[in-house]
Amino acid sequence: MALSVVMPALEMAQETGKVVSWLKKNGDHVAKGEMLLEVETDKAVVEIEALGDGILAGITAQVGDVVPVGHTIAWLLRAGEAVPSSSGPAVPTGRTMTTAAPVVTAAPEDTATSGGGSVRTSPKARRLAREHGIDITTLRGSGPGGEILAEDVEAAAGRKAERVEPAVAAEPLSSIGRLMAERTTASWTTVPHFFLARDVDASGLVAARERLLSSIETSRGVKVTHSDLLVAAVARTLRAHPRLNASWSETGIVTHAHVGVALAMAVENAVVTAVIPDADTATIGDIAVRRRDLAERARANRLTPADIAGATFTISNLGMFEVDAFTAIIVPPQAAILAVGAITSRVVAIDGEAAVRPTMTITLSSDHRVVDGARAAAFMTDLVRTLREPDWAH
Repeated sequence: MALSVVMPALEMAQETGKVVSWLKKNGDHVAKGEMLLEVETDKAVVEIEALGDGILAGITAQVGDVVPVGHTIAWLLRAGEAVPSSSGPAVPTGRTMTTAAPVVTAAPEDTATSGGGSVRTSPKARRLAREHGIDITTLRGSGPGGEILAEDVEAAAGRKAERVEPAVAAEPLSSIGRLMAERTTASWTTVPHFFLARDVDASGLVAARERLLSSIETSRGVKVTHSDLLVAAVARTLRAHPRLNASWSETGIVTHAHVGVALAMAVENAVVTAVIPDADTATIGDIAVRRRDLAERARANRLTPADIAGATFTISNLGMFEVDAFTAIIVPPQAAILAVGAITSRVVAIDGEAAVRPTMTITLSSDHRVVDGARAAAFMTDLVRTLREPDWAH
């Protein structure tokens, strides 16, 4: 007599089951207790075993099909038997597969031995255990009757990863580093930044530095840098653009009568902004001396409160690190900051002809509450002109 294979009820209130895979195919000889297929319910994927011997035939539920509980999905036939014509709900008989609970094979890979007894495991749990290299016999199951579920293996894998991965010690922040982190976070999250970038022909700037290098070193004992010239150029341009030399306050926009240009300087584990006061009236030599003094004391952690106070605008120059271009975060309550990239040889068009010129990219970050796009663009236009034609450099 043909034996029907039905979609079993594996859980209370279960109405359907989904075929995950057939472990046997039509025509295969199946022995009682062998695994026939995998079925997925709302909570688990379980293997279903054959309740008798026979030849598997008449499979009607394919992988992915959702079948009502009790419906025949295949048959186990004896030699010479034909597949019955009906495949609807099976009539309960002693030979009908109506498994009421997850069934696992007695094969070693389908059970876990813990504390001297065998514990059932789901197929997914066994697969995950193999993937994560976990000895499933060491686990305590959280399923019915202590069954080891996939969730138990995943939890064990998480604990294993925590044990294997070395703990990463947090690097303590210096007081300067912590303050920088707090201020940059506050600026980026509260100040409406917008950015303008320009490429600048730096031929005039390079020539001006070469011209001043020996004379200022002889008279003041310091080498002039491109940063010194940038400070002077920015400060002189700010005089004609007071909104860029302003600050935001809750009571309104504060326009400053003085020009204090801060230079971002790298120190151990942090960045500080040291100020060159009255940079719009200072000579290049005065700026160079002040910049060197600030840099030395910043590296020695000996800056005073007066050294970092009074800034109305900031320059961040990463050209010495061969950075081509970047954007910088505004230092509140200032209205803007200028990011300066490296001076490199680039091919540019001069009077319709290709030429190689020393070129750098400058990027202005502006606070849109203080500066609109037109004002920022006008400032950049004048600054580029000042850098290209440094007649003021003396």
